[in-house]
Amino acid sequence: MKNYWQNTLGWKNPGYHYLIDAKGAISQLQHEDKVANGVKGYNSNSIHVSYIGGINDSGRAEDTRTLEQQFALLKLLLNLKARYPDAIILGHRDFPGVRKECPYFDVREWLKLNMAA
Repeated sequence: MKNYWQNTLGWKNPGYHYLIDAKGAISQLQHEDKVANGVKGYNSNSIHVSYIGGINDSGRAEDTRTLEQQFALLKLLLNLKARYPDAIILGHRDFPGVRKECPYFDVREWLKLNMAA
């Protein structure tokens, strides 16, 4: 992935600060105080989180998160929110001017259901 970012996209930094694999393991790809290339125009004041998946077996966009990924994502977001209480949690598609479908689920609705629990 790092090779893709650097050699294909020409980025100096990763696209995300955190990446969650299918088993729910969280990898930190970039320190939070460093800029990652997640959402153009918002990188300097954002922490970017991604999960492996989002494409079904037919190659179409779909919410493919495993239960382990969902638990890991919730744990990570709760931790980040505790450290950055004024942070607004959004999906890539929720940023103004962004024309992307990811993360293929409604982040705000998912947070309402899970962070209150």
